[in-house]
Amino acid sequence: LDVFSNKLIIDNLQHNSQVGLVSSEELDGEVKLGNGDYGVCLDPLDGSSLADVNLTVGTIIGVYKTKSFIGVKGSEQLAAMVGEYGPSTLIFLTVGNGVAKFILDPDKEEFVFAGDGFKINEGKMFAPGNLRACKSRSDYLELINYWCKEQYTLRYSGGMVPDIAAIILKGQGIFAYPGYEEAPEGKLRLLFECAPMSMLVEQAGGSASDGVRRILDKPIIDLTQRSPIFIGSKMEVERCNKMLNS
Repeated sequence: LDVFSNKLIIDNLQHNSQVGLVSSEELDGEVKLGNGDYGVCLDPLDGSSLADVNLTVGTIIGVYKTKSFIGVKGSEQLAAMVGEYGPSTLIFLTVGNGVAKFILDPDKEEFVFAGDGFKINEGKMFAPGNLRACKSRSDYLELINYWCKEQYTLRYSGGMVPDIAAIILKGQGIFAYPGYEEAPEGKLRLLFECAPMSMLVEQAGGSASDGVRRILDKPIIDLTQRSPIFIGSKMEVERCNKMLNS
């Protein structure tokens, strides 16, 4: 399903003369598509392990004006987009001026504008990824215990797309995925997942950090580069930075 999704998107990108470069979790390296000025990076099917149990999956896309993704920072993105495939098919899109939502009209076979002006405030909702890190990280266990004792609402699906979409739509919450002994940089890839999601969340008034620095300030050194990520309400991201920066 990952491979099929990847082929479907890239086949469509090849018909866009503005796109000259593409990179994906399913590709080896960067692929030149033409002479266009823009590069598109993507996770074609985020949460693919959820497909066989019929849970929500999605697509994550970032757009740059570049001839190579090596050396760029997430702050250089011109646009970021998430497709969410659940009871309805949604797109969350930013071009650097807030976040807009579109919904697929199956009768017209087109996406219809369905709102903007999303604002992430503070609220007690959490999506804690990589709980296995609690075995070796007492600081992460302490953070999880804080959220539980303060009676935060658990909203964790196992997929980054539905969890971040929930934060944007509900206007509150935190998604956490730290590193630990076996995977110091965590699991999520900076180019394909963390950077596009961070642009979307910042454009909705939230923030995103790797525990020390802003995600969008991190340069791409390797296409498969991974990063811890704490993303959502500003106050909750700052709490993660403070409690996990030991």
